[in-house]
Amino acid sequence: MSLRSRLLLTLGLTLALLWGVAAAWLMRDLEEKFVETLDQRLAQSARMVAGLVLQLPFEAWQDAEFPVLSIPPIEGLACQVNSPQGEIMARTHADMDDILAPGEGGHAYRQADGVTWRVFTYERGGVIITTADRMDERNLLLSGVVRMAVVPFVVALVGSMVALWLGIWRGLVPLTRLRESLAQRHPDALAPVATYGLPKEIRPLIDTLNALLARIQQTVIREQRFTNDAAHELRTPLTAIKTHLQVARRQDGQAAMTSLNHAEEGVVRLSSTLDQLLTLARVEGRLRFDDGEASRVADVAEHALADSQQSMSEQSMSERFVVPSSWPEATLVMPRELAITALRNLLDNALRHGPADTPIALAAEWQPGASYLTFSVRDQGPGVDEATLAQLTQRFWRASKQQGSGLGLAIVAAIAERFGGSVTFESPVGGGFTACLKVPVANS
Repeated sequence: MSLRSRLLLTLGLTLALLWGVAAAWLMRDLEEKFVETLDQRLAQSARMVAGLVLQLPFEAWQDAEFPVLSIPPIEGLACQVNSPQGEIMARTHADMDDILAPGEGGHAYRQADGVTWRVFTYERGGVIITTADRMDERNLLLSGVVRMAVVPFVVALVGSMVALWLGIWRGLVPLTRLRESLAQRHPDALAPVATYGLPKEIRPLIDTLNALLARIQQTVIREQRFTNDAAHELRTPLTAIKTHLQVARRQDGQAAMTSLNHAEEGVVRLSSTLDQLLTLARVEGRLRFDDGEASRVADVAEHALADSQQSMSEQSMSERFVVPSSWPEATLVMPRELAITALRNLLDNALRHGPADTPIALAAEWQPGASYLTFSVRDQGPGVDEATLAQLTQRFWRASKQQGSGLGLAIVAAIAERFGGSVTFESPVGGGFTACLKVPVANS
């Protein structure tokens, strides 16, 4: 069901129900007031007749030529006067003895010959006055009054429904224009939707839609950049592997073995680049990261060191890294898998670019109660200049064309940014290079 139909149905039924309840209430009150007014008129006529009768001397009735006076009748209204002795002194209808017979005082209903009468009996000075109204006359009059009241009500209800329909139709015109505008947009168009001329109630929806379009645009740009970078970066090792395999096919002996070794090195580099690309895509693309394990500082540091030491010789495993005797007792607000990956990439970067015979210091600084913990990785290399520092987190940027995939520090920056942290680099004038990874800490 459309929004317009839903609004019309809901508001129309509500309006009709409210108007119906109000009309029923009004009709009930109108009928009660109508009956009360006619009863009062009937009683007042009886009192007026009693007043007139009592003003005449009793001798006037005795000397009258006809003992019973005949009062000219009024359509639908009857009256009879009885003396204290029960004799009929005056009446309007001679054939209504049952209806006009004296009875208990007050109002009552009487029926004769299929006709119902509303009767009022009044006694004053011994004289009993009985007046009666035909109920069909009353009902006819009441029907006319109700009809006069209902017609304006129906007209007003129909007019309200028409006004409601026009109001909803005109009120939803901006949504119709917006729908048509979105339907006519090119599938690749991600520009913000214009809010000019739209009601303020719709603008939050358009703002949310524009924010979604902006995120989609960023995602598309990121995916295009990822595809372009992957195609560009994978082309070189694939070409090298193909070339070395072709050389090995044409050569024999040591030359063929050397070409195969070069091809294997290309495969290793290609595999490493693919792993880094997949990691970067997961960090930038996944909505949630939850491996179900607590990210404790000691555990993260030990696994990152173990992963980095796999690329070192057995003799240098215990000589290159300098670590503290204990680690802070803190839990990181970052999935364990990504925390290990980020710290391992910093360690691999130090191993790759630092001198082979110098130590690499790994430390973790945190004050109890602080919101962030900082990992620092410091090597004794020659350092880098300011221009190089600004490019370290760019994708596929390398200080050396022969080393690395150029994605390690970009992944560290992406992980840190994803979880509210940061990565910074320092290179003192005297030499050396320090990478600092700032990670949020869970409140204990």
